[in-house]
Amino acid sequence: MTPEQKKLRRASMALAAALGLVVIWGINFSLQKLVFNVVGPGGFLFARYLIMPLCALLLLLYCYGTRFPRTTGSDFWQLARLGLVGHFLHVSMVTYGIHWSTAFSSSLILACGPIFTLLILRFMGLEKLHTAQIVGVAVAFAGVLIFLSDKLLGGHWRATGGDLFLLVAASLFSYYTVAAKPLIERHGGVVTMAYATLLGSVPVVLFSLPAGLSAPWGSASLAVWASLVWSVTVSAFLGWLVWGWVNSVRGVARTAPLMYLMPPVAGLVAWLFSGEQYTGIKLAGAALTLVGVALAQFTSRGAREAPAPVD
Repeated sequence: MTPEQKKLRRASMALAAALGLVVIWGINFSLQKLVFNVVGPGGFLFARYLIMPLCALLLLLYCYGTRFPRTTGSDFWQLARLGLVGHFLHVSMVTYGIHWSTAFSSSLILACGPIFTLLILRFMGLEKLHTAQIVGVAVAFAGVLIFLSDKLLGGHWRATGGDLFLLVAASLFSYYTVAAKPLIERHGGVVTMAYATLLGSVPVVLFSLPAGLSAPWGSASLAVWASLVWSVTVSAFLGWLVWGWVNSVRGVARTAPLMYLMPPVAGLVAWLFSGEQYTGIKLAGAALTLVGVALAQFTSRGAREAPAPVD
């Protein structure tokens, strides 16, 4: 096999992994809401960040034995910042946002991540926004407003607050995606993911400790426990690890658009198993949002060739 064939095969594997991950993440919205209904979002966070550091340590031990790779002081603080943004802020906000909102709404709002990725790349001077991209951003946010219009007009402030939480969380995930790329290139996906997880877990556990200790764990069924373990180990830990590898192979700007395939999966699963219902206005708003995201992303030229940002 020639080097070019190996490169193409690696790229194909990365695309297949990304698509599989989008399906897993789409299903995960309904699974998490199942867990939240029993132990609450705080209890879920507490359990998640007792399990995640253990997964990170086991992965490091498997890959490096007891001689963990060293980092420079500068990279250590970058990893700490990555853990704070990606785990404490992003995951906490996503957890409570999903709890306050619905599975379909949550997936749609988080699918706006590519918009924020482009804006971050523009802010860093790595991407210039063209007219079509600006139009795409405007169309996407108009779609979000239409999608949320029934909640806004109906005064459903808790659900609206959850969606706004998720919108901020989407921007944080975009920052995480961009900021992780140079660290992954220097240290590899395993080290970056594991160290950021270990550093980011501390504030999450402290924040969620009261809710975790008071959660009714004894009343959790086998389905709830299975959903919790799947969400933490497969969707979260392995998912973030695979996502980092995919970005390193395909590039941030080429991978980000795949996120907007997640809402159709989440919406279908929620409709089949959770009984969610969708009005014509909501479906139109969702479609408009995804069209705007696609327009902004696929008219991006510079982002596809942009080098990794260096702090």
